[in-house]
Amino acid sequence: MGNCTPIRATRRAAQAEEWALVLAAAGIPHLLEPGEPGWILLVPDAETPRAHAALAAYDEEARGEPDAGIADAASLRVAWAVGVAVGALLLVFFAVTGPPASGSRWFELGAASAGHITRGEPWRAVTALTLHVDAVHVAGNAVATAVLLPAVVQRLGPGCGLWLMLLAGTGANLLAAMVHDPRHVAVGASTATFGAIGILAALRLFPAPTAARTRWRRWMVLVASLLLLAMLGAGRGADVLGHGLGLVAGGVLGLAAGATFRRPLGPAVQWSLIALAALAVVGCWRLALAASG
Repeated sequence: MGNCTPIRATRRAAQAEEWALVLAAAGIPHLLEPGEPGWILLVPDAETPRAHAALAAYDEEARGEPDAGIADAASLRVAWAVGVAVGALLLVFFAVTGPPASGSRWFELGAASAGHITRGEPWRAVTALTLHVDAVHVAGNAVATAVLLPAVVQRLGPGCGLWLMLLAGTGANLLAAMVHDPRHVAVGASTATFGAIGILAALRLFPAPTAARTRWRRWMVLVASLLLLAMLGAGRGADVLGHGLGLVAGGVLGLAAGATFRRPLGPAVQWSLIALAALAVVGCWRLALAASG
């Protein structure tokens, strides 16, 4: 690039990458090199004025949101906490219900039986997400949830992310019941985890706020894709149609969310949505238990 001038230096690789992204967007040639402070940003001598102007405009925009970096760091911790908590709840509930082979009445009342759903028991589309056939089944879905849900939560917030994943799984179960033979029965959170992959794929079409553009998010989308391939090829008797419908439902919801929520909703709304999601699941189980009486 000819003679270059160092214009900025930082100890943080993420900060240096953001500056480089700003210059790339402005079409300004640049180099990032390791140096004494950590990273040095260089541009050709002739491009120095333009580079300074582009970065100054970026700094001015960032000053309009002084807490953006802090909020994103906090959301990362919250995202992992939500994902792990939901995965752990799946394991805890399996400890309560046990597998269907043990004669558990929970499966009779809450499984996604196509015949029951189409004959007036739509709550089974939700309750079935909490039931699993054995320890391997629930462990796989718990891990998938703990890995995939945080990526959705970091982009949309804990309440909105949790609701979209729940809606994707529920919608997929309802659609599958309409397509399958009335004797078909399905259980498991995998339709919701496939929904999370669909949500993530759809959200890639919408640029995230600068604070959310991290290596972690790019890495998480790759992990989601690998998990999708693994889950599609795993297990005899897997409900491939349900998984596919979960993926499609998640994609539709992700497109809607990406177009509607350019930034996450406020904390009060997010935590209210979490409470409502929990109440929705508990309410569906109350309906299932009441229907048996």
